[in-house]
Amino acid sequence: MLAEAYAHPEVLVETAWLADHLTDETIRVVEVDEDDQLYAGGHIPGAVKLSWWKQLEHSIRRDVVTGADFAEVCAAAGIGPNTTVIFYGDKSNWFATYAYWLFKYNGFARVKLLNGGRQKWIAEGRSLTTEVPSYTASARVVPGTGRDSIRAVRDHVLQSIGRVALVDVRSPREYSGEIIAPEGYPQEGAQRGGHIPGAVNIPWAQSVREDGTFKDADALRSLYVGQGVAPDREVIAYCRIGERSSHTWFVLTELLGYPGARNYDGSWTEYGNIVGAPIER
Repeated sequence: MLAEAYAHPEVLVETAWLADHLTDETIRVVEVDEDDQLYAGGHIPGAVKLSWWKQLEHSIRRDVVTGADFAEVCAAAGIGPNTTVIFYGDKSNWFATYAYWLFKYNGFARVKLLNGGRQKWIAEGRSLTTEVPSYTASARVVPGTGRDSIRAVRDHVLQSIGRVALVDVRSPREYSGEIIAPEGYPQEGAQRGGHIPGAVNIPWAQSVREDGTFKDADALRSLYVGQGVAPDREVIAYCRIGERSSHTWFVLTELLGYPGARNYDGSWTEYGNIVGAPIER
């Protein structure tokens, strides 16, 4: 199925297009990885690196970066108010979609995602470099007040149980409570395992193909609507720390056009530690 079947096909950039536009001064290519060491070993020419936990998170409390710090991050990366930012990263864009969501949350709308991310770029044998570029923003980004409509916080989640569609995008073993973190990750971060009552389990990876690109709109729609996650409902997606759920938020909001999708970035490391919070297994 053609990409035009997506609700907002313009938010996706294909690798061939990006390869032809690497010298376009109106765009800034930004790599955001789970593995912070990948960028140094080779990245898309001209791309800058953002560290999700050093630059996109608050330095002291558990929260997203402040608006003032967000503006500083943009300035250091050479991102101005008229720059179009194209995110990409490893793990089929796990943290690239988190950065995309965070920029949207801060009112920065000129964002796109490289379909297939780092994986597809490398698989196609496209050029990489270890040269680290330096840019200066022509004007400073003024962050918005935060689009609360795309973010779910703890109290809202607790009040939403039984009223909205909750999507647990973790693995089935995390959802069941058998494990608290993904396979191969430290089993820490939450005191209890399980899932939020009423949540359906739709692992994030079911929305992508083997090459990391998104499945077509019909397949995606069937995946979610088939489990009662319809576009006329408010939807809250969550995972362990909010990065996999941002990937699902991207699918629901940008590819399927769901108007009421939120990312619960506190996710299970917060919910699984709330005293008295209801849990299902």
